Amino acid sequence: MKVLVADDDPVARQTVYATLTQLGHVAVLCSNGTAALDALTGAAPPQMAILDWMMPGLDGLEVCRGIRTASASYVYIVLVSARGTRADVIEAFEGEVDDYLPKPFDLTELRLRLRAGERVLAMQERLLNIQAALSHQARHDALTGLLNRGAVLEQLERELNRARRGGAPLSVMIADVDRFKVINDRYGHPVGDAVLREASQRMKSALRSFDTIGRYGGEEYLIIAPHTDLVGGLAAAERVRQALATKRIRVGDLDLVTTVSIGLACSERGLETPGELVDAADAALYRAKNAGRNVVSAAPFVSATRLRMPRRSSLHGEH
Repeated sequence: MKVLVADDDPVARQTVYATLTQLGHVAVLCSNGTAALDALTGAAPPQMAILDWMMPGLDGLEVCRGIRTASASYVYIVLVSARGTRADVIEAFEGEVDDYLPKPFDLTELRLRLRAGERVLAMQERLLNIQAALSHQARHDALTGLLNRGAVLEQLERELNRARRGGAPLSVMIADVDRFKVINDRYGHPVGDAVLREASQRMKSALRSFDTIGRYGGEEYLIIAPHTDLVGGLAAAERVRQALATKRIRVGDLDLVTTVSIGLACSERGLETPGELVDAADAALYRAKNAGRNVVSAAPFVSATRLRMPRRSSLHGEH
């Protein structure tokens, strides 16, 4: 662990430095509070700081307040001082220090304080990891690892707002795995799940890094292509279609011919809201299915009358 030691007394700095090194920590030494605050709010800051209260520039408590205001990551702070009255201790903890060590201190006591800080930081890291995992689960589909329906629709709204501000086109695609019900019925859901996972990765690999793909529902996927007009959208949809059509999906001993049909809609064609884009892409997908599957179909231009395209049922039979 990286630990900052800020003290204007060179003997005290070296004593703490030796203890930290002996315990396997990496010590960063500062002789004044200003340098300490710079180090603690810079790139890759130390996780823990041992600050002398009284030192040139900023004092230890001022450094603590500066860290709490400016630092994005949490720094565990031990304040060291010869000031040891009850009022001093209260002032220190009200200044948001984590621990207080009166001078002169025993090195054994310093080691104990360091271990307490390590436990707090380890617990914080575990909590942050749990929080990140829960946040990921809330936004991602458990089977495919792609964004789930809610998250991909939120992304569509953000991208469409960005496209409006910048005057750029936006293309939206709905891709549907052809005859997926047949795969499930004939080979079982575990095979169907494997097909969806592989199809998801192939489609994602065919897209640009700034495109978005999410599982829209069942075997349907919603794809968002920013800065993409109709011509670019057709090219992107064709890449996605070919990603599945050109190579069978192998599941165990099975070699399965798996294709997708894709409906495409573009904002430059008179479609202004997320709902209109999705409905238009969905209607285009319906036409692709009727055209024989393994086909890309684009939504037509919407006139000023803004006629709503018929939305197909969410129950597509064998697809």
